[in-house]
Amino acid sequence: MANLWMALATFAAALAWSPASTAQSDKAPAQRAETDRPNIVLILADDLGYGGLRVQGDNEAVTPHIDALAAAGARFTDFYANHPVCSPTRAALMTGKYSHRMGFEHNSGSPQATSPRFGVPAAELTVAERLKARGYATGMFGKWHIGFAPDRTPTAQGFDTFYGFLAGAHGYTPRSDRARPGRVDGFGGGQTILRGTTSEPMPAHLTEAFAEEAVRFIDANRSRPFFVYMPFNAVHSPMEATEAYLARFAHVADPLRRTHLAQLAAMDDAVGRVVAAVDGAGLGRRTLILFMSDNGGPTQETTSSNRPLKGVKGTMLEGGIRVPAIARWTGRIPAGRTVVAPAMGFDFTATALAAAGAAPRSGLDGVDLAPWLTGAKTGAVHEAMFWRSGDQAAVRSGDWKLLRNGERRYLFNLARDIGETRDLSATEPGRVKALDARFAAWSAQMQPPAWVRNELTGGDRRDPAQMQARIDALVRGQSAEVDDID
Repeated sequence: MANLWMALATFAAALAWSPASTAQSDKAPAQRAETDRPNIVLILADDLGYGGLRVQGDNEAVTPHIDALAAAGARFTDFYANHPVCSPTRAALMTGKYSHRMGFEHNSGSPQATSPRFGVPAAELTVAERLKARGYATGMFGKWHIGFAPDRTPTAQGFDTFYGFLAGAHGYTPRSDRARPGRVDGFGGGQTILRGTTSEPMPAHLTEAFAEEAVRFIDANRSRPFFVYMPFNAVHSPMEATEAYLARFAHVADPLRRTHLAQLAAMDDAVGRVVAAVDGAGLGRRTLILFMSDNGGPTQETTSSNRPLKGVKGTMLEGGIRVPAIARWTGRIPAGRTVVAPAMGFDFTATALAAAGAAPRSGLDGVDLAPWLTGAKTGAVHEAMFWRSGDQAAVRSGDWKLLRNGERRYLFNLARDIGETRDLSATEPGRVKALDARFAAWSAQMQPPAWVRNELTGGDRRDPAQMQARIDALVRGQSAEVDDID
């Protein structure tokens, strides 16, 4: 009987997801009519904390366009990045699987100092490659950060069009401290940006330029299915904004906070321009728009809010991995819906591929979220979700979360304690043991790290014991600085 109800729920979700007038469930994916293949717009904010949007509780944030996406679609309460720092999250998002399966556990560091092994292997199929094989036009506008070698760049891994940079951070204007005079580094750094594989001069404002390029791509491909990937570098450091955006927040006394709010407003305007291009072309009912952040905010460096969570980017506390996430598909996802089932970044990948009829029969860790977005399902998406980064690790199963910090174990019930203030490991030793075993079983299926950050110059020289001590302090409710990592 349970299997019957599950089958009925799955069937109902499939009906809700497919266009009412052109459902062709009896056709193979490659045979589906072009109108059955939705456009996909995947937007990734950089270092935007869980509480960093107006709709997420930051009353100083000016984010009307992103908030409007949530009002017109679904907003997740318990959505997670696949890692607490940039690169591994992006690798998981591009492949639909745990990045650890590829040995992708750490950031790169400087492109000049990174291991030659850094990046998503050429043999791995990206979401862009899978969609391109289904006839999609594919365009990327923003920060890549998952490969520097010629066979690991966007145009080598499925994107017809690329405008952006390959490294972990970039200046926002030609006046940036990172834009050293005359610097051309081959990665779209310094005073340059990459168009395909060719360097060209930096635009006046990178955030606005990404929107302009994406809108141009949408206009050029409105008559065929398209995939737009927009991984902004906003609101990542360096803390820079144009005078026009800073002027909007002249009333904010703290210059760091003022710059962050200006960066965020610029990104929100860019999102608004892309959504307007979709809707203005009459494509709203044929376009799935997904928005998330790549990890929590490095609050001390940027003021990006993780409230009401504890912890920051770089940690496995909720503030490092739980992020804002929104999905809009007009006519498919009920407006104003809230999804409370915990999910992860690679679930967005699986959802997009399933909607496009491009999902493989096996090989993805991500799960198609259509039944949860339409309301056909409300239960768990995953039996458990896992994170691993050196000496830090975590596992969430249901409401329970085990945090591993070196040899130390912490246990939290997130339904009763979203702020991770009460460590229950001493009173729930059996649960700690069970979750530890579950993590060990998962970890054994993954690859060891294939590189360390800045490997060619001696690797990451941070003291692991010091990092563990800082996380311990955060768990105890004390203040502790956690260094940001590009």
